Amino acid sequence: MRLSLSQGLNYPEIDTLDDDYFAYWTQLNQSDERVRFVAILNIADEEREELLPWLHYAVQHDPAELVRLEAAKRLEGWEDEASIKALVTALYDDSAHVVDTATQSLSEVKQSQSADVLGQFLDQPQVPVKIAILRALKPLRAVQLYTQIEAHTAHENALVRREAVSALSWLQQPQGIDVLAKIVEKETDVETRRIATGGLAYAKKATPIVQQALQVALVAEDWQLRVESALTIGRLKLVALEQILIDSLQDDYWQVRIATVRSLGLIQSQHAFEELALNFNFEISNLRKEVALALGEIGGDQAEQLLNQHAEDPDPEVRKAIRISLNQIQDKQIRENQHAE
Repeated sequence: MRLSLSQGLNYPEIDTLDDDYFAYWTQLNQSDERVRFVAILNIADEEREELLPWLHYAVQHDPAELVRLEAAKRLEGWEDEASIKALVTALYDDSAHVVDTATQSLSEVKQSQSADVLGQFLDQPQVPVKIAILRALKPLRAVQLYTQIEAHTAHENALVRREAVSALSWLQQPQGIDVLAKIVEKETDVETRRIATGGLAYAKKATPIVQQALQVALVAEDWQLRVESALTIGRLKLVALEQILIDSLQDDYWQVRIATVRSLGLIQSQHAFEELALNFNFEISNLRKEVALALGEIGGDQAEQLLNQHAEDPDPEVRKAIRISLNQIQDKQIRENQHAE
């Protein structure tokens, strides 16, 4: 079959390549998008940096969505400046599928030096571009872009704010903690508040501002926000908020109770036995299991007594958790006795 060259395509020739690769160039300039698609597959499989200009051209200029989509997918893992910029260009694509794929490929960037390339596009006005860049920057912890990232936490679009707050959390900068605390209290988008609440776990010191934000979140209307607050209090081991955690053991949502029980175990609460005992009779077995594990963390005679009272729980996973916690308490007692001797 004779292939027809397309008049609208202009895939570049790469002079430095061997003649063996000329067939790819011919295929890329065919009018049949299926031929071009297969060529992109084969070129990507070569994994040769010299062939990247064809992927760059494909993702930016090929008229067929399936070709641009495949090129965006296959550029994942390449972190040279040209590849990153080609993927950023794809964020302006008319196809949402291409934009999503380019966003995913950019999110896999690993090298810290790539942050400076990405940062060049952070102030572009398009929302999809901001979302993708902020998401890609998050694991890179680009402290040099702190000011730009923080500024986006006040963006008018909630989706941008979510990504900015997440990226700000990962920076783990002291000045960012107070920003996150204010977001927890004043932000209108619940998911943004939840992300900020989780970000407070990076606080090296639980300041009064942090504690106040977590208290506000723990009594928020949204149950997922209450879950995040309870978990964050535990991660920070905020004994100062022990009582408000104990109060949360009466929450209408068992998911909140589970998070609260875990945190009470982490802070080794000595004042929660009464409420823990009540939750040991709850119908949701996962909650009873968490109570058992928390009692193991808390330890002591009162915890051991409570565990023994429920040793015949009908759920095997709960019984297993009880055995683990009883062993944990006994091992701790043995170590303490040996130390005393």
